[in-house]
Amino acid sequence: MEPERILRFTRTERALHWVHAVSFFAMLATGIVMFFSTLAEAIGRRPLVKDVHLLTAVVWVVALAGVIGFGNRAALRRTWAEVESIDADDRAWLAFRRPVAQGRFNAGQKINTIVTVAFALLFALSGLFLWLGERNHAFRFDGTGALHDLLTFASVVLVVGHLYLALIHPSTRHAMRGMTSGQVDLEWAQRHHPKWVAQVERAADPLPTSGSDQPG
Repeated sequence: MEPERILRFTRTERALHWVHAVSFFAMLATGIVMFFSTLAEAIGRRPLVKDVHLLTAVVWVVALAGVIGFGNRAALRRTWAEVESIDADDRAWLAFRRPVAQGRFNAGQKINTIVTVAFALLFALSGLFLWLGERNHAFRFDGTGALHDLLTFASVVLVVGHLYLALIHPSTRHAMRGMTSGQVDLEWAQRHHPKWVAQVERAADPLPTSGSDQPG
């Protein structure tokens, strides 16, 4: 018998996640080649790699804008409101006073999302000034390149931790299903995110089950 499932992420939320993830890894790969001279020499086509890096950055910004502009903005606003709301249970979770009931996002996921958004904005801004600085010295500022590099190293640490929890850790890897199909097993959700399940159960509509999805 197929387990009962609950919708965790709409198509718009999943699209935003995957656009950012795929673009990040493409820019990371090309950025590493440009950063390490030995790799650049081995590949021998550094200008092409740089062009791919810049093109990916443009596609990343345009695609994100497209998903936000044409997707389910209500779902995105609701998600951001949840993410930026750090309540007493979240603070207790961060202080390792567990078990603590969590909502659709636990406190760690909220912090990770906030940091990811902040890093994305800083990446875009520093990358823009690096690009402009090559064309006009008026846009050259000390530390811009160092900031871009520091953000890259910090992001790699965050991504490694994120991938471990999403793909390897036994109790959390089921969450990856929510980012592929949108749904997670109800029993898993009740165990890890009981506050969220309780909120859905209190809503006027019944729990979304297997095969259901939202248009956005």
